[in-house]
Amino acid sequence: MLHVLRMFGEIQHKFVTCVRQLTTTEVSTALRPFYFSVHPDLFGQHPIQRAINENSLKQLSSIIAMLQAKRWIKPTSLQFYLRDKKCEEATFRLINIHIRERDIREAVLTILKTCELPTEYVDKIPKPPEPKETICINSNNIDFSKVNENDPIFAPIIMRRKVDDAKKAMRLKNWLAKNYKGALEKWEANRPLREEVDRLRLKISEQWKLTDIRWDCGWNVTHFRGCLQSFMALAEQHPEVIHSLKGRTLVFAPFTGISLDGHIMLNSAEVRHNWLDLIKNVRRYDQTLFRIPGFEKSVSQVLKGIKVGRRKFMPKILAGEYERNLQQITTSLSDFRGRRGFPKQWPNSLEEFEIVVETEAGPLMVSPTGQFIVPSSIPGFLLVNFITNNIELAKEKINNYKNNKYVERSLQKQCIDEFKLFTLTKDDNVTPDLMIKCCEQLVEKKYDLSQYLEEIHLNIATYYSVLSDGVVCIPWNWKL
Repeated sequence: MLHVLRMFGEIQHKFVTCVRQLTTTEVSTALRPFYFSVHPDLFGQHPIQRAINENSLKQLSSIIAMLQAKRWIKPTSLQFYLRDKKCEEATFRLINIHIRERDIREAVLTILKTCELPTEYVDKIPKPPEPKETICINSNNIDFSKVNENDPIFAPIIMRRKVDDAKKAMRLKNWLAKNYKGALEKWEANRPLREEVDRLRLKISEQWKLTDIRWDCGWNVTHFRGCLQSFMALAEQHPEVIHSLKGRTLVFAPFTGISLDGHIMLNSAEVRHNWLDLIKNVRRYDQTLFRIPGFEKSVSQVLKGIKVGRRKFMPKILAGEYERNLQQITTSLSDFRGRRGFPKQWPNSLEEFEIVVETEAGPLMVSPTGQFIVPSSIPGFLLVNFITNNIELAKEKINNYKNNKYVERSLQKQCIDEFKLFTLTKDDNVTPDLMIKCCEQLVEKKYDLSQYLEEIHLNIATYYSVLSDGVVCIPWNWKL
């Protein structure tokens, strides 16, 4: 600490001069003759002059406050009426005071000289000496490692340096250089675990004739192995029940139920008893699943043949809940069509468009792929207005998506080949246009980044992270 203070003392002694400016009291005293000359009370019988002086004095007060606070002001011209002392009659002269100085002392002198008022008081106040030499003090050359972070003098400098260091660390090249080796080590350390997971998946699939086993949770591969082991134990205890899953896809997910695709969803956080209850009632759930195409067709028929689809990354929902959502929006649209009919500017058919019906609390939006995403609780008139106002936008996004998905696939393959990536994936919220921008930038900066991406499992997201299994996540809008 003493070392830092000593360095600052030497620098200040050599290069920095303390500049004294006029105090508030000194400014008021210096301008007293001016105030006495332009005070509005002197113009009681002359309302025009009085109003001009009042307004100009308000502006001058603000300018003086800003100059004393060492804040920048733009050049200003103020008008004042002064009584002409040479004439006994009530005559006035108009003066214009131009203030363009940045120093309060010079501004006060300008005001007094323009009004032909004495300046002796200001002249007697010592002027600050001219600095002999000007130099910028670069705090980056000073070691603050041993300084208390809460020090009242140096705390702002230390905090600013920390912010700058954090920004530099979040640059892609710096971040990869720091984390590249660790990511490879994590991936290699998890190899035995992944091999065991693959072995368990294959064994369960073959033994119980499952089409596939998937992991759809945010947890790592260790939890996946735990779920597979739990399912194997359940199957050994209740083989007669597990046989009903033949030909199905098993997904460990955040909930238990039957998905819209007919997959068996088992909550990875639940006990095996809850899994068993679902598996025992699969056939009953399937009855609901079989009814869904009919309800989707009803929505299509009531809305001019529009396609009823699902988002690629649609939040998981149970078949029974989705059935109720379809019923709700069909009723709402039928009531609207019976009372008012659809707008005349609509095309004869909406078959080139697609609607996605979500939960009551779902969003109302046009997706990046051009789908109308609507909550099941939306009133008919609001849905019709929404489609009317966004039909051209949806058409534009449909066309863009058709082109972008091919460009995206091509760029992904190019990145994998040129950087020798092990895999290249993306999060659900990274749309094709964002992925294209990211991949184009990666290819453009190939020679800066290639040494840090070889054999990496890269995932494009909205954040920087190295996952526990060694997957490297970077934001799509990274900076080099």
